[in-house]
Amino acid sequence: MNLPPTQPGASASTMLKVGILCHPTYGGSGVLASELALSLADRGHQVHLFSYDAPPRLARSSGPVQMHVAQGLPYPLFASTPHDLALVSAILDQHRAEGLDILHAHYALPHAVTGYLARQAALADRHRRAPKLVTTLHGTDITLVGSDPSYAPLTQFVLEQSDCVTAVSENLARRTREQFCRDFGSRTCRIDVVRNFVDVDLFRPASAPHDGPPTVVHVSNFRAIKRVPWLVRAFARATEGLDARLVLVGDGPEHATTRACVRELGLGARVLFLGERDALPELLAPADVFALSSSDESFGLSALEAMSCGTSVVATDVGGVAEVVAHGECGLLSPVDDLAAFAANLRALLLDRARAQAMGARARAIAVERFARGSVVREYESLYLRTLSTTPWPFP
Repeated sequence: MNLPPTQPGASASTMLKVGILCHPTYGGSGVLASELALSLADRGHQVHLFSYDAPPRLARSSGPVQMHVAQGLPYPLFASTPHDLALVSAILDQHRAEGLDILHAHYALPHAVTGYLARQAALADRHRRAPKLVTTLHGTDITLVGSDPSYAPLTQFVLEQSDCVTAVSENLARRTREQFCRDFGSRTCRIDVVRNFVDVDLFRPASAPHDGPPTVVHVSNFRAIKRVPWLVRAFARATEGLDARLVLVGDGPEHATTRACVRELGLGARVLFLGERDALPELLAPADVFALSSSDESFGLSALEAMSCGTSVVATDVGGVAEVVAHGECGLLSPVDDLAAFAANLRALLLDRARAQAMGARARAIAVERFARGSVVREYESLYLRTLSTTPWPFP
């Protein structure tokens, strides 16, 4: 059932009908949205996920999340299929059939726009309350895509029109305010920070220590911002004279450039390309070090998953990474463009595996203490209920 506009006695036990919109990718926003959908469904909520394809994390699950794939009509007039509009229709169909309390858009564009259109269209139904719109910002939807002049006015509009806006780090919340707050009273300025989470039962340390060659693992979508060729060069410098391995998990635009870099540096079999995998714990837990080489990163979900597996982290000190990776405690951070410092940090942990293991143990503890799935999902539940009870409805 739909929650009424005010619910003084509402608690986490209230069953909500939640629609989640996300990109069907291996990237952080798609992973977090899928895991949140599964977690909410496990807690008794009715959850619908809307996308133009099934996200990998959801596709491998047998959980009770209802998937709505809307790809739109291919037509010669369209340069590309307008699946965003098809998603609006899918949301409206579900809302008219059974109702939705919350639309939760992950990534500002296009999903906050899609959610806004669906919410506004739902206002025409005088027999059912329109859902509230929650928008979660993940990083490049603000720092790269959303701030581009071709999209910035629309990004600002949908943030101001959202009933609630969240960001995955304090750093991202601050940057969003700096970019999009026109004045102190702007709705855009009211941003809740709800950090990403990890399933600490799934992402757990290996049962036995890794006794092969020292190993570095990296997981990403191989976009330019992840700087995988830069990482390869740092690895080559860090492992001069060492029999060490670099395991690259993922695929994307920089794949061919990365392979060319490996050939240029003569690294041969010391670099393994595993392609797209679902960031399996079996790949993260045995490594000595997880490497995050991004030029910008709002949070660093892949680093958190590695930390939960008891793996130390070497990362660039960008965006919100320092909010996850405590320098000198569970990993080592270096300035964003200091390849020599990054390589030195890699070498230090590869040469001192006892130190890497100690940092990995602390990383695991931090993941459990601060970023466990249950506590963060409860934050989202509370945020949904607060949004439903305190935000004015568009009509009485």
